[in-house]
Amino acid sequence: MTAGRVLKGIEFAHPEGSVPLLLDLYLPAPQQQSGTQQSAALKQSKALPAVVHFHGGGWRVGGRSSLGPQVDSLGVSPIERLVDAGFVVASADYRLSSVAHFPAQLLDAKAAVRWLRAHAAHYDVDPDRIYAWGDSADGHLAGLVGLTAGSAVFRGEARGYADVSDTVAAVAAWYPPTDLVRMGEQALPDAVATADDAGSREALLLGAQPADAPEKAAAASPLTYAGPHAPPFFLAHGTADRFVPPAQSATLAAALEAAGTDVELLLIEGADHMWQLPGQDPAAAAKAADATIDFFRRQAQKP
Repeated sequence: MTAGRVLKGIEFAHPEGSVPLLLDLYLPAPQQQSGTQQSAALKQSKALPAVVHFHGGGWRVGGRSSLGPQVDSLGVSPIERLVDAGFVVASADYRLSSVAHFPAQLLDAKAAVRWLRAHAAHYDVDPDRIYAWGDSADGHLAGLVGLTAGSAVFRGEARGYADVSDTVAAVAAWYPPTDLVRMGEQALPDAVATADDAGSREALLLGAQPADAPEKAAAASPLTYAGPHAPPFFLAHGTADRFVPPAQSATLAAALEAAGTDVELLLIEGADHMWQLPGQDPAAAAKAADATIDFFRRQAQKP
């Protein structure tokens, strides 16, 4: 990030039985808000577009402001680049699966969106241009946020913002689990881990093996909620992903396309999970970051 402010550790929710949930807020510097990197469409309004980011880690590890150690080490810095492009970025924590089972994670993700919208005026955020982005397990959460907006089933207590919408205007998801029911059977032959493994990440999220609790697995799957109400989606996946099968993104993309919604699918040949290529080559991560920023820019330019 060439300039700007980062406000660390802002409390946005405090679920019962949990520690307070925090987010880091990245704000463009004033000169960036009218800089040459931004399009004319972004300059027209003082209110800035914003992205709520959710971290990966299999719902069981990880923390805000990180895309995982492998991606972080590649130096592509997508959060900072989004800020340089004129976006506010809020990177939020949520309850891990060791603390609570699904849908706690989704309720927390929605709480972060509501918090940002409720404080939009204070941070010069356009409440109609708030987007969601996540990687891996939290591409899953970002997808669910986009597809279950306004759902009474996943409203929870609305964490003090009962009248604030949890809608997002677009979603970007990197290598997301989208169908926990079929995820195990879609695993590549050289998979390192599958959803059907005993004690898998998915089982820890649900509190049961997906095969033993298909209704729970379906309820936690973005694919279940795909339909014409969906906001624009950008999905990116490596074709050699040994943790989350690339079919997970392809299946959701096909369902969204069949529903007549705006969806883009980027498959990066030979890339493993977290955009890993032989020799720590950052090319896949850079390609995904470039495409993601371009997607959000195009969304922000819409009237």
